[in-house]
Amino acid sequence: MPNTVLMGAQWGDEGKGKIIDVMTKESDVVVRYQGGNNAGHTVKVGDQTYVLHLLPSGILHPGKVCVIGNGLVIDPVSLLSEIDELEKRGISTINRLFVSDRAHVVFPYHRMLDAGRESKLDAGRKIGTTQRGIGPAYADKVARTGIRMGDLVAVDFLSVLDSRLEEVQKALAYLSLPAVDSAAMRQTFMDVARRLAPYVCDTIPLLNRLINEGNSVLFEGAQGTMLDVDFGTYPFVTSSNATAGGASVGTGVPPHRINRVVGVIKAYTTRVGEGPFPTELNDPTGETMRKVGHEFGATTGRPRRCGWFDAVVGRYSAMVNGCDYWAMTKLDVLDSLPVLRICTTYECDGRRYENVPADPRVLARCKPVYEEMPGWQAETSNVTRLEDLPPKARAYVDRLCAVTGVKLGILSVGPGRHSTIRVAC
Repeated sequence: MPNTVLMGAQWGDEGKGKIIDVMTKESDVVVRYQGGNNAGHTVKVGDQTYVLHLLPSGILHPGKVCVIGNGLVIDPVSLLSEIDELEKRGISTINRLFVSDRAHVVFPYHRMLDAGRESKLDAGRKIGTTQRGIGPAYADKVARTGIRMGDLVAVDFLSVLDSRLEEVQKALAYLSLPAVDSAAMRQTFMDVARRLAPYVCDTIPLLNRLINEGNSVLFEGAQGTMLDVDFGTYPFVTSSNATAGGASVGTGVPPHRINRVVGVIKAYTTRVGEGPFPTELNDPTGETMRKVGHEFGATTGRPRRCGWFDAVVGRYSAMVNGCDYWAMTKLDVLDSLPVLRICTTYECDGRRYENVPADPRVLARCKPVYEEMPGWQAETSNVTRLEDLPPKARAYVDRLCAVTGVKLGILSVGPGRHSTIRVAC
């Protein structure tokens, strides 16, 4: 399989975990390139369900090399918990999981700062973060005050941590937050460092060597395009580059070694957290999508906001990421609906918008311009070939591809591996 970036094309939660799991069969290496344990990929294998927050989804396939790249911020305690949970379920990570020594560490004080800052924001300015400390950890990275995984496993780690804690205690006091228990943190992270040391290495030469030897790499993104810190609905975004461009800077693999981009996109739209969402449905149809699609956050359990398919977002995402194919998910969630709507443009203050406006205040006032299509009102979850879809379902899929300008590569009609129709990738 060509070296492939697989990323979310909406506001995250598009079903990337399942698609990554399906595509891993043809890959030799799976590498996660950004984000932290604020993201969750849910993968169903047989009657088993796995929720992975930091580990690449490829870890569920025996023999696959899995890499956590330098673009992540890693909560080591959470990472160990995931490793231990998989080991209990008979999935080994030894000698096939590699963690970048350049990835930054998320500490308990990052979570405290995250929650403290969010609590002080007015209702209209709250971001709706998961409060996992991701934003403050990335802020430390950019401010050049962060601690990296290489520091965590170094012999002088405690002196590095103690030096950083002096500044942190002042920041916590300024926000009227309790001080960090330095002694407890020192002990916890010394124990964590001892257990994680065998996994930590310089993953940049490792990945480039594997590619030079002819191995195929699947680059796994978290969140989605509209949550990208540069291209998303800022400031209601995550703190990293969730778009395809993040794959190079988050792994050290140069752009010309990446062969294609597959965007994962739902047959409708959802988002979690605060921020504008033009096609949101606060009505029984939106509730049907939520219930049938089990639209609750894998990380937080929060109910997702649901709405009609937004082709403005789809076109924008295709442009920003250079999508070669869509992996379209959750078509089956729409099986019972008699009429479907597709947002093709926005209107605001007498102006038409073909692309997503940068100003969130403008986007919040945008009204979707819809076209309607008849629903198929028939089950699709048992379909295994594209030509066997109900004609109206096939027409809907074809229309989504047409209005976004991207070819269909994969169609998912259910959560299991078997409920996947491969078309072009």
